Amino acid sequence: MTKPAHIVIVEDDAPLRALLARLLCECGYEATGVSSGVEFSHILAHPGDRPIDLVLLDIMLPDENGLTLCQRIRKTSQVPIIMVSARGQEADRVAGLDIGADDYIPKPFSRPELLARIRAALRRGGESRISPESSAPECYRFEEWRFFPKRRELFAPSGAQVSLTAAEHELLLTLLRHSQQTIGRGRLMELVRSRLPHSHDRSIDVLVSRLRKKLGGARRSLSMIRTVRGVGYVFIAETNVS
Repeated sequence: MTKPAHIVIVEDDAPLRALLARLLCECGYEATGVSSGVEFSHILAHPGDRPIDLVLLDIMLPDENGLTLCQRIRKTSQVPIIMVSARGQEADRVAGLDIGADDYIPKPFSRPELLARIRAALRRGGESRISPESSAPECYRFEEWRFFPKRRELFAPSGAQVSLTAAEHELLLTLLRHSQQTIGRGRLMELVRSRLPHSHDRSIDVLVSRLRKKLGGARRSLSMIRTVRGVGYVFIAETNVS
């Protein structure tokens, strides 16, 4: 299954760093916060099993200017870099882009804008958060259920076909693609928004409730789609693809 993008936040303001990390995790990303160029260099040199997919980079750092750090990163990596700084003059933005940043966001910024710019940078960097349907497996199997995403068909253990709306289909496909991974409510909203007739805070919860009922009723479905209180949902049934 596709792992969520790992975003490293290089920001010396501890409260802002924690806020950004929480926001990204709520939206389904992995987030690591560091306060200096030295700490970031350590992660860059020892990524382990968590390669860096995107860097949110502040310019004003205690040990190394963000512009200098960006140049240093570019010597060895093409990882997407979004510079985040209180210095929002045109000359600052041009300087950041000229030395290799993919985007530049002046502080303060809004949550929707930041998330949109992150999605755009990941796309340009070759990272797709939502795989095209054409690349989906022919069939997902879970607890004797069968789901054929390309044919848009869901079959219960009894063999009966279960009808899904476009939004329910997209939600089920998203949960199966990220099986065993907690997905934040905000991130789920982004992934299925185009299929929702009304995009408001409770719409994703209503959609999950509808899908649970179609997956055999509350008692059975709760063993497959678990609510992670205050965060989102996780599809915990063992899933096989073919």
